[in-house]
Amino acid sequence: MKTSRTILLLSSLFLFCQAIAQKKAAFISGKIIGENEMPLAKVSVTILGKQTGIATNDSGVFRMRVPAEKAFGLVFSFTGYQSEQRNFLLNENEEENILVKMERNHQQLQTVTVTEQRDRKEAGLIRINPKDAINIPAPIGGIESLIKIFVGSNNELTSQYSVRGGNYDENLVYVNGFEVFRPYLVNNAQQEGLSLINPELTQNVSFYNGGFQAKYGDKMSSVLDIQYRKPKEFGGSAYIGLLEQGLHLEGAKANNKFTYLIGVRNKSNKSLLGSQETKGNYSPSSADVQGLFTYRINDKNMLELIGIFSQTKFNLIPQSSQLTSSVFSPFLTENLGLDIYFNGQEKDSYQTAVTGLSFIQQAKKNLRLKWMVSGFSDHENESYDITGAYLFGERDFDKSSSSFGQITNPLGAGLYQNYARNRLGINVWNLSHKGYLEAGSHFIQWGASAEKQTVSNKLHEWQYQDSAGYSLPYLPGSSTISNYVNGQADISINRFTGFVQDNIALGNEKDFTLQAGARYNYNDLNHQFLISPRLAFSWKPRHSTKDIIYKGSLGIYDQPPFFREMVKPDGALNTSIKAQRSWQATVGLDYNFNWNGRPFRIATEAYYKNMTDVVPYDISNVHIQYLGDNNAKAYAMGIETRLFGELVKDAESWISIGFMRAREKIGGAYYYNYMLDSLNHPIDSTKVQQGWVRRPTDRLFTLGMFIQDYLSTNKNFKFYLSLLYGSNMPYNIPGSVKYRNALIIPAYMRVDVGFSALLLDEEKNNRRSHSPFRNFKNIWATLEVFNLIDRENTISYMLIKDFSNTTYAIPQRLTPRLLNLKLAARF
Repeated sequence: MKTSRTILLLSSLFLFCQAIAQKKAAFISGKIIGENEMPLAKVSVTILGKQTGIATNDSGVFRMRVPAEKAFGLVFSFTGYQSEQRNFLLNENEEENILVKMERNHQQLQTVTVTEQRDRKEAGLIRINPKDAINIPAPIGGIESLIKIFVGSNNELTSQYSVRGGNYDENLVYVNGFEVFRPYLVNNAQQEGLSLINPELTQNVSFYNGGFQAKYGDKMSSVLDIQYRKPKEFGGSAYIGLLEQGLHLEGAKANNKFTYLIGVRNKSNKSLLGSQETKGNYSPSSADVQGLFTYRINDKNMLELIGIFSQTKFNLIPQSSQLTSSVFSPFLTENLGLDIYFNGQEKDSYQTAVTGLSFIQQAKKNLRLKWMVSGFSDHENESYDITGAYLFGERDFDKSSSSFGQITNPLGAGLYQNYARNRLGINVWNLSHKGYLEAGSHFIQWGASAEKQTVSNKLHEWQYQDSAGYSLPYLPGSSTISNYVNGQADISINRFTGFVQDNIALGNEKDFTLQAGARYNYNDLNHQFLISPRLAFSWKPRHSTKDIIYKGSLGIYDQPPFFREMVKPDGALNTSIKAQRSWQATVGLDYNFNWNGRPFRIATEAYYKNMTDVVPYDISNVHIQYLGDNNAKAYAMGIETRLFGELVKDAESWISIGFMRAREKIGGAYYYNYMLDSLNHPIDSTKVQQGWVRRPTDRLFTLGMFIQDYLSTNKNFKFYLSLLYGSNMPYNIPGSVKYRNALIIPAYMRVDVGFSALLLDEEKNNRRSHSPFRNFKNIWATLEVFNLIDRENTISYMLIKDFSNTTYAIPQRLTPRLLNLKLAARF
């Protein structure tokens, strides 16, 4: 009930906080003058944060009704002049007369880029402002934190995301046309480092949560298309925080013939991980360097080189952990605790490198050709040998008791050992060609690529469990280990892919667009040849009085196996596995409207995904374990609605709501129901087919909010809020068919807030010539509060047996409330 009330309150604030009109009023009148005391006509006078206002008359005079008994600011703006702001606090019916002198702006006007309304016409497309990725308060930050607002999340420590019932491996990510990949051996989000995307270098972000075009690759869920910036002048930025530090430089030489963009980052989550339930010596570190270089050979030919190198290390010497779970029922109330004392350590390392070279030809005015060659390498090492001695039972929560916090009624005791020595090396070489042709109302695109993938894999891990002196599973006279994984393989795959598509604009005003295309995919591992036709449309009614666009898509989206899908739970590799196949349909609308004098936009989309030859999997934290066979079918269906708008001028906020249902059916899966006698001995059984069950990523309801605001009297003090809510998710009981995905992870809810203050503005004229900040554009200081409501979100369960062989699920929690400080400067 408390969570529901919180969500309702925040949603109401987002939609209605500007709806209450000011009943008490005052008045401000005055005159605006410029150089030589000459009056300025047509000067815009607005209340700070409002979209509309008034303009001065030919004599530079104005009179304006303003709110009374409330602090506010008036902003005066005029082309070619520096904006002025005056702050007021007036009584009811009071009138104040002012004189404002405006100074000319001698700085060059910034280039304004007018973008087409492609985000409104393309199915599934969400355009994201990369500047918001710098401002959003979140432990991982970056572009992915913004994406989670739209698609939901259940883990603040990871940059990965699940889209419309899919898993992390079903998402495509491109940087300047080159596909990039994430590490594969990561089992826990705390092992992750920096995202491969540097928001400080990013110019455009296009995110497709379904219905994407044929020009994008062969995955079933989403596409994230990142374009890095091509600078025109020297500049840069630097920031330092408790979690992350970074620096970027950019510039152009020889009349923009050569440009460079370089970024360096370093991140350590030590303070964040140290607040978790497992105490110990955490030593995480992650660093990367990225660069984009362009060289214009002549007016028609250009070279573009991109390079990314990232290295992450994670070392952990765990000491102890105290986990707690409460059981409430009409028959039983217990506070269960699990105390674990560790011995051993974990050492992991991940190295990723991406290099891409593009040769771009403007062959004709309407014809552009692009030739691309790239290499990707990934080297991962995962090593741990950790022993845990545990005591399980009822925990005393009576603060007046001498045994407060201790386990007073033991129900189980034992010891377990987790061991792993895993190695993985992946290399991908790609040669591609793409073409773009404009022919009247047609925009034709095509592409072809040849790719070679090599994988060298060695997995060796096991778990030993001892409960009350007996190894589990218990076999008299022997000591056994469980979850044994042992596999080694070296594989090489050649892939050949391509596409052709046509974007057609129809009608006198091009109010109807049609996108038709197809992809092909072939690999020599399983010799499977796939054809994926895709169709999309958008239509804007010509004579409608409302600014509304209808759109939809229908297509086939197949996903050939890469590597992880082939690995079975025992480490064996199934190289004969086929592509997972799906057909998907979407339909939606995009509606622009004004409310309370401000522009708003609603985007709604319903979708259905039907999947066959599915490889079922389990998820624990961020680890995906596939079962290694195409023996399932599945579907996902739902509807999503997003509202975009400005609560205050020039600060867009949004809210995203989604409903979804995702189910799967594993072929041949069955279990037995047993009839027991008075001594609990089985006397009869019935075979039951499993049927449809929840997918691991099934979540009925998601809510995301990102709000930006600033003080009514000063735009230099800003506020940011990020809210995520997701209803419960299933969690699988290992080895159980009857109770597959039957455990429930409670609803995830998290609120992060940030407060920013401008320490140095962009006005350089008032700075002294010898000032060390002479060449800085601005400096901001930010205080962030992560997990403001201090909610204990659950990410997975640890299964523990007591002395009577009863199994208990003890939740493993995510991070509590934490503060972060950050200082950012641009020059």
